[in-house]
Amino acid sequence: MLRVAFPAGENAPEMLLNRYASPGIARAVLLAVILAIAVAGSHGQEAGAADRQRQTAISLEQEGKNAEAEVAWRAFLKVQPANPEAFAHLGLLEARQEHYTEAVAFYRKALALNPTMPGLRLNLGLALFKAGELKQAIQTFDLLLKSQPLNSAEALRLKTLIGMAHYGLGDYAAAIPYLKEATVGDPQNLPFRLDLAHSCLRTKQYPCVLDVYHEILQLNAESAEADMLAGEALDEMNDHPGATQQFRAAVKANPQEPNVHFGLGYLLWTQGQYEEAAQEFQAELANVPNHAQALAYLADANIKMNHPDVALPLIQKAIRVNPRVELAHLDLGVLFVNEGRRDDALRELQVAAKLSPNDVNVHWRLGRLYKAMGRSDEANAEFQKTSNLTKANDSVSSKIDNARAQ
Repeated sequence: MLRVAFPAGENAPEMLLNRYASPGIARAVLLAVILAIAVAGSHGQEAGAADRQRQTAISLEQEGKNAEAEVAWRAFLKVQPANPEAFAHLGLLEARQEHYTEAVAFYRKALALNPTMPGLRLNLGLALFKAGELKQAIQTFDLLLKSQPLNSAEALRLKTLIGMAHYGLGDYAAAIPYLKEATVGDPQNLPFRLDLAHSCLRTKQYPCVLDVYHEILQLNAESAEADMLAGEALDEMNDHPGATQQFRAAVKANPQEPNVHFGLGYLLWTQGQYEEAAQEFQAELANVPNHAQALAYLADANIKMNHPDVALPLIQKAIRVNPRVELAHLDLGVLFVNEGRRDDALRELQVAAKLSPNDVNVHWRLGRLYKAMGRSDEANAEFQKTSNLTKANDSVSSKIDNARAQ
């Protein structure tokens, strides 16, 4: 560093003044120099204070003192209000406390100030994911995926997150290819396979469900959830005995599994085995007392077994729990017809038809009721709907049978 030496005993400011012919100019120059020195010193002090504040915030964060660290980072921002690192750390602290919406806001501020900060965009995506902002999370992960080598571990991680986000949105078709890659990349991961099986079932890819089911068995031979998924797929493929066998296996694997007794009971009910079906519906209600579907089907099984007095309170409770259970309204309408309460029956059957417009039985019963009430035009309209729906169902069944035969 270049240093200016002044003669011994000579006052430096006075010397500067004496070097200029004009005292006014000399004083102006002197003031400028003094001000520059003061400002430089001030900046140096501020930088030192900011650095100490930053180190304090980092230390508190590393010690797990989240509240104190947040105060320290906010104090740091008063000195450096446009510092992206501080916003990123505040986002991390909010995420640690599961305040994901607040974390997203801080991450976005940091990203606006420094779009290339390592790990920042991933943290934003994870916070969006955990905040339930799944569409925005997918957009963020997609952007990151484009910058990753195709078969890298980070690419697999991002694909897994994208698949899980699509699954969370109920966009099962979009989730499937990502979840398939996730299961290949992590062969021992049971939850990924269950999500994949669910996605295949929801998109009516039933062979896919069964393929994944066999993979699951290699990881967990006693998975009630997997047995139920396979049972649902087989039922949709009209393999009712196979479906029943799978649900029996599910009940054996875990009798407390939600819907396991109801699923088995439903399959038995469709096969006319009402007594055993009723036992399964009762077992489901022992697990979940307000299971509206189990209440409705238990009531219907009792109607089929000629126990209307047992059925009525079950139907009424099912409707209280969930007024949108179509079967409960249908059966209540049937009971009212049997009691001669035609107007009440008509109301309940109309509700059932609105809830399930493609139910052949509802339209057939409406047609019969309208005919009994002397309303022939409305009766004929309902009978025509019954005929049309029956033909459509026969066509679908034929296509399924042909597909199974191939």
